[in-house]
Amino acid sequence: MPKKETERRVYITDDVHPLLIEGLKELGYRIDYAPKVPLSTVRKKIKDYDGIIINSKVLMDSAMLDRAIKLKFIGRLGSGLEIIDLAYAKKKGIKVFRAPAGNSNAVGEHALGMLLVLANNLIKSNLEVKSMIWDREGNRGFELKGKTIGIIGFGHTGSQFARKLKGFQAKILIYDKYRQRLPDEFRFVVRVKNLDTLLSKADVISFHLPLTDETIGFFDEKKLETCKDGVILVNTSRGAVIPTTVLLKGLETKKIGGACLDVFENEKPKTYSEKELKTYKKLFSMPNVIVSPHVAGWTFESKKKLSEILLRQIRKIPIGR
Repeated sequence: MPKKETERRVYITDDVHPLLIEGLKELGYRIDYAPKVPLSTVRKKIKDYDGIIINSKVLMDSAMLDRAIKLKFIGRLGSGLEIIDLAYAKKKGIKVFRAPAGNSNAVGEHALGMLLVLANNLIKSNLEVKSMIWDREGNRGFELKGKTIGIIGFGHTGSQFARKLKGFQAKILIYDKYRQRLPDEFRFVVRVKNLDTLLSKADVISFHLPLTDETIGFFDEKKLETCKDGVILVNTSRGAVIPTTVLLKGLETKKIGGACLDVFENEKPKTYSEKELKTYKKLFSMPNVIVSPHVAGWTFESKKKLSEILLRQIRKIPIGR
């Protein structure tokens, strides 16, 4: 049967919870579900769709948006908008939806989990005990109680990380140049207006920043020098916020006492240059570096919440739009 001219189609290019697919069908959309589709195929097929659901692999730049001649909306599974040319999308009348609240709790829990793993030498001691090595003194850890923990960026994920820390009796400093007021529930945190204050006082620094021109290379050598010796870094935001060269140098000189990293400047190991391969092998070999493959917001619960939030927003689009 030939396709009706009035048929509205949505291209889902990443794995989503079934409720999003069913909800879009109820709204009258025909769904093409292709969670493993390569970017090259999206470029060829985007012209046929009224809506698209994306994650990080699909870049909605001006060239892609020019190909999307029917597109009415973009749904971003998550919060980062650096993969979308927002100004050009607005110019073309394309609505952009995102769901930062959908995975912020997951990111907060993951950041805390990585920090506790590092603080208590859990990976090292786990492997040793399973190898019949019983080294209690070599696995003595440190407590968060009494430490000063700095949070840079106090949006959805930064605030969730603070909530998780509330019961640890640590002093929590926050810095966010764009957030003017905080809800009463955050009376337990101390807001600093000067970033250097946080850097110089924090035993642990956790980054919760979007990737923008302002934040690429944000944590440079100058900022590192302002920090305490042995500072612990936690990054669940974007890899480019902390240049790998700065991170590695700080670890080698022990200016950085440890790092918890869910994100990296290059997250595609198969594309590593020889120099990158050497750098990452050195980084990953360090026992005081805890890593995960950009999965902080990737829980079973967040998968459902992300879909629920996007669906609520898409439902508000006028039917005739």
